[in-house]
Amino acid sequence: MSARKIDGGRVIPGKATPRGRFPHFRRAGDFIYISGTSSRRPDNSIAGAAADAMGTVSLDIREQTEAVIENIRDILADAGATLADVVEVSAFLVNMNDFGGYNQVYGRYFDESGPARTTVAVHQLPHPHLLIEIKAVAYAPQQGDAR
Repeated sequence: MSARKIDGGRVIPGKATPRGRFPHFRRAGDFIYISGTSSRRPDNSIAGAAADAMGTVSLDIREQTEAVIENIRDILADAGATLADVVEVSAFLVNMNDFGGYNQVYGRYFDESGPARTTVAVHQLPHPHLLIEIKAVAYAPQQGDAR
C-alpha cells in the first residue's frame, strides 16, 4: 500500500495576503498547486495600475502579466520549485483584447516545451484594476521522499 502525502497549504510571508481563507499553494506529493495569483503587491497596491492627479486610471496588461508570473515564481521558490517545473497554467483575462500583450510577456517566460496552457475571458476579477489572474500546477519531486 502506498502512502499519499498531502501537505497543508502555505501562506507566504512577504507576499500579498490572499483575499480569503486559502493558501498561496498546496503540495500533494510531487505536485504543487498554485492558487489564483494576481499582480497585487504585499501593500495591496497593484502592479500595472496607476492613477494620475486627475484620477484617470491606466492599466497595463504587460506589467500585470509580468508581476503575476514573478509572483508565481516566488511562490514556487518557497515550495522548492521553479517556473521550469510548471506543467499547467490557467490564465483568466478580463478582456481578450489584452491577449496579445499577455501572450507577448508570457512568451518571455515559457515556450512550446513549457506548460500546457488555457486562457479564458472572465467577467471580472476581485479588484476592478486587475486585468489578469493565473493559477498553475508544478511537478517537483520532493527531496528525500521515501516511497
